Amino acid sequence: MAVYEYKGLDAAGKAVTGVVDADSPKTARSRLRKQGRFPTDVWLKKEGAVSGQGLNVNIDFERYFQRVTVQDIAQFTSQLSTLIGASIPLVDALGALVDQTENLKLKEVLVDVRGKVNEGISLAKAMRGHPTVFDELFINMVDAGEQSGALEKVLARLEGYTMSQVAMRSKLTSSLAYPILMTGMSLLLVVGLFTGVLPRIKRIFDSFGASLPIITQVLFVISDFLVGYWWLVGFFTAVGIWAFRRHIATPKGRYWYHTRLLKLPVFGRVTRLVSVSRFCRTLATLLTSGVPVLTALAITKTVVGNDVIAAAVEGAGRNIAEGQSIAGPLKASGEFPPIVTHMITVGEKTGELEGMLSKIADAYDQEVESTLDTMTSLLTPVLTVVMGGVVLLIALGVMLPLLQLSSVVRN
Repeated sequence: MAVYEYKGLDAAGKAVTGVVDADSPKTARSRLRKQGRFPTDVWLKKEGAVSGQGLNVNIDFERYFQRVTVQDIAQFTSQLSTLIGASIPLVDALGALVDQTENLKLKEVLVDVRGKVNEGISLAKAMRGHPTVFDELFINMVDAGEQSGALEKVLARLEGYTMSQVAMRSKLTSSLAYPILMTGMSLLLVVGLFTGVLPRIKRIFDSFGASLPIITQVLFVISDFLVGYWWLVGFFTAVGIWAFRRHIATPKGRYWYHTRLLKLPVFGRVTRLVSVSRFCRTLATLLTSGVPVLTALAITKTVVGNDVIAAAVEGAGRNIAEGQSIAGPLKASGEFPPIVTHMITVGEKTGELEGMLSKIADAYDQEVESTLDTMTSLLTPVLTVVMGGVVLLIALGVMLPLLQLSSVVRN
């Protein structure tokens, strides 16, 4: 079954575009009319955002920028779980989601997945053809659900896990947005003072020919450098960013960066809390869904977001393969808080590891939230004080020469 793109009108006369799967263009037109859409043009979908040849080439810029977000996946998972729970066949459920989905890229992916499932391929295997949309965690959990006959329950767990990750990401973004915005505005203000205000004041002082205080001379030197060599500052900044990004793109450089990140005063603690919470939440979700422990640890290692923590998780996987416990290498690494390794040990001994991991994740999510609230409330006054200090220095650098000139005039 092929995938066709179309342009046309809906029942209200509004222009619509989209994709539909069918055996032929005629079948595609018929299917669209049954859906209340009247196609004016139907053509076989080609991969990529560029279609056509020569002067008839068509570039769909929307495809270049459209992405399948975590929210889209969470909504898809919730709807699929509901449909399967209502005893609707999987192919029909996927077909309903194809019609329901507004995201064009996700719609194309679901059309392909439905076609493969209709041919007898498992849902998990069909999803493996789209690794940029469905990650290993998602696919392995779906595979475990299909094999155990509990796909509905597994999808419900996936929905809860996905929504918890969305909530955590939203909390991090909203907590850091204001300090980052304030820092950017402060830097722009300082640069504006040094490049726009101080040069004019310097010309006034130069016309008097009077000796200037040290602080004023330093400010004017900085101002002259920024005005005359701004391109040099921009060049070295760009080179520095490029070199840093290239360094952390290598395994050794990324490990070095993640090690330093964990040692930062406040941000290091938040990073560790988030990584440990991801580890516990992901491992609990995978184990509860019936994924083998070695596979679960291998997947969890890729989602913790920090190579130092991931190395400890990899060590736990080796221990399990040798018939030992998970908690041993985690404790030996020194990267996991003692309470975490203790609760994991208790969970392994009592056979309630999944429950213990979920409790740890819940507790750490709350701690991350409270830490971020505290950090945000402290960052605002700190940035205000720093910015006030910079403005005070500039004001002193301008006022001191004026006071000297006024005293000279009086004498």
